[in-house]
Amino acid sequence: MARLGGLALTTALMTGVAAPAFAGSYYLQEQSVRGVGRAYSGETADRGVGSLWWNPAAIARSGREVSLGLHAIKIDSEVRNAGAFVTYPGGIDAPVVNPRNTEVDPIESGLVPNFAFAAPIGDRFAVGFSVAAPYNFTTKYEPGSFARYDALTSELRSGNASLILAWQVNDWLDVGAGLDAQYVKAKLTSAMPSVSPLLPDGSSSLEGDGWNFGWNVGAQIHKGPWDVGLSYRSAIEHELDGDVSIVLTGPLAPNSVSTAGAARFNTPWFASASVRYAVTDSLTLNAQVDRIGWSEFDAIRVEFPNGGDVIRQDYKDVTTGAIGLDYALSDKTTLRAGVGYDPTPTRDRLRTARIPDADRWLFSVGGSTEMTPGVTLDAGLTYIAFSDSTLRDDRTLYAGTPAAVTTHLRGEAEGSAVVASIGARWAF
Repeated sequence: MARLGGLALTTALMTGVAAPAFAGSYYLQEQSVRGVGRAYSGETADRGVGSLWWNPAAIARSGREVSLGLHAIKIDSEVRNAGAFVTYPGGIDAPVVNPRNTEVDPIESGLVPNFAFAAPIGDRFAVGFSVAAPYNFTTKYEPGSFARYDALTSELRSGNASLILAWQVNDWLDVGAGLDAQYVKAKLTSAMPSVSPLLPDGSSSLEGDGWNFGWNVGAQIHKGPWDVGLSYRSAIEHELDGDVSIVLTGPLAPNSVSTAGAARFNTPWFASASVRYAVTDSLTLNAQVDRIGWSEFDAIRVEFPNGGDVIRQDYKDVTTGAIGLDYALSDKTTLRAGVGYDPTPTRDRLRTARIPDADRWLFSVGGSTEMTPGVTLDAGLTYIAFSDSTLRDDRTLYAGTPAAVTTHLRGEAEGSAVVASIGARWAF
């Protein structure tokens, strides 16, 4: 029966790690208040600490600057049962017992901070430091939810610290590079079906964390009214070490597990290009395209004392786009607006309740005003419209034994979100 316990552990780790963020699966792009106001349409080409997340070259021509931002994310979501069922031993199909068929707001709202600092070194160089939270997400379903075998609680917290060096090569070219240290912590739970619908559910829980490292590079060209930016942020291979607890019921109870485990998965790479064109002294137009290498998240590789497993995720690379404008009302006040499109990297045949992801449109407005010399206040507001999506995930537990049970998640999800951001930049 040790084999059965090991397979249960595999399932718990698989369920646990695949649970990151709402915006672009597990990526949260709220890293600049200035960027919020124009739907992130000109970040790779713009200058200063407000664009440091997107391009390390952004600080090559800036003085000593500090940027601080806070983003309040209010999410309205609904997830509904569309025929979830379970296949028990002997090939017996049965609906999920006593399901809570509709979950209102399973995706929790929250606050996301970001910070960046830059300082010149001589006439041609600058150093920078930033702290961001690129992966930050919580979903919670009720214990009796129809989706409980796929997900109950998913909590992911991350922190990314970047150290940047930028160089003003000549009058029109800037380059930069940086090192990323990324911390991820997760707590994830789900219910475990027994071998019969007449028996109570068990449970699985995973808590883990880990530090891992990556890098980023970028360049900017400044020619007359044109600013052009290119950047690349590497994928990061994460390994989470932690504790796994699996409580089984009925005849499976002796195979309950409490042990240490680890799981490895990759975050995506990002390749970004944007252009800013100053039509007049007051009006600047922006456009940005991001290619996101979500295919890096092809599988979750699980390791534990009695074995391991590889769980296919099959994410696809996506291309996002945004256009926007900056309009200077005066030397001190600038207004912004933008529209962006962000397709989901998840596939219809494999989308879980932990990540009820969908294609989305972003509609943004914002602005900046210089409150006192050297102190600028930034604000932004974004409405995010999510397309309706389907949830589908078939998962076999206790595979290779007579007790094999397959859960079949079938659901529908819809929602929208509002992001309200406020921040400040200091030049000194």
